[in-house]
Amino acid sequence: MANSELESCLDDWNDLEKEFEQLEAEHKKYQKKLDEMVACQKKCLSSIAHHRYRMKTINETLKKNEKKLTEEEKTVLSDLRRKIDDRKSTFREMEEVLPHKNGLYLSIILGQVNISLLNKADKYSYKQEYEKFKLTVSYVVMVLSFFLTFFDDSRWIDAILHFLLVWYYCTLTIRESILVVNGSRIKGWWLTHHFISTVCAGISLIWPSSWSYLLFRKQYIMFMLYISMLYVMQYYYQSGSLYRLKALGQRHDMDITVEGFMSWMWKGMTFLLPFLFIGYFFQMYNAYILFVLSLDSRCHEWQVFALAFIYLVLCLGNLTTTLIVIRQKINKDGLSLKFLLNKYRFNSQLKQL
Repeated sequence: MANSELESCLDDWNDLEKEFEQLEAEHKKYQKKLDEMVACQKKCLSSIAHHRYRMKTINETLKKNEKKLTEEEKTVLSDLRRKIDDRKSTFREMEEVLPHKNGLYLSIILGQVNISLLNKADKYSYKQEYEKFKLTVSYVVMVLSFFLTFFDDSRWIDAILHFLLVWYYCTLTIRESILVVNGSRIKGWWLTHHFISTVCAGISLIWPSSWSYLLFRKQYIMFMLYISMLYVMQYYYQSGSLYRLKALGQRHDMDITVEGFMSWMWKGMTFLLPFLFIGYFFQMYNAYILFVLSLDSRCHEWQVFALAFIYLVLCLGNLTTTLIVIRQKINKDGLSLKFLLNKYRFNSQLKQL
């Protein structure tokens, strides 16, 4: 009996040996293809850099001699610039599936580890995980803030909320930097907003349980409860808007929902916009109360004035960015409306003729 079992094991091992030989051959093939892919990536990146340098030289030469050109030559120049712009767009599309260098922030945290996702499905999956992460933490902050409203003085539970926010915003800045490397077009204020919010949460964490802290505590908890509820509202509204625009081909696959008003959020914005402005003015009110507290003789903590300044910066940044986007959208819609009216009048005149 033992001999038959041993023979069976030997037969199984011999079969595995044959399969292992195939595995080794496939792995060598994979390694070779991988080396070829890396070499091809470097060659493509080098060629794109070379093309960009040559195009930059051409642009500089054209700018120097633009005034000397005849009308016919200016027409050729205009056509050439259009071709250059088209080529730049082509390069951006090519770079979506090529490795990118880490920015300064990621280089400090991760070094030069390659975090480029070359597969579009992987990029989209990572973006979806980022969105779920934001929504999940917003729900946790909402529940924790609601729970804290029933306690008058519980500094250690408050510290959990502060630490959660520090971890959340730190993680958010890293995830967003990775998204930028992989083609997501997060720009300007919203990236800066999360860095400032990290500092704000960190200062709140080390604020001693003093007279000023206890006086501001309830307002802070109510603010966090409102902000977390607003984030959840924004997520469902913005993700719905973004999904519809992606389906229509009007937005990029790597666009994300952010804490604010974006140009693609215009339709149906009458519902969400007032809540955004309430949140911004809540930040302004926080800044005012903290500034008043900092002037009181009983206040000896530097955190009070620092937080007043940070809330003021956040409010002004959010408010300014939102108003600029609204103005741009109104101007754009105004031009579109004017174009449609002119087209309607022209068609009416043709019918009369």
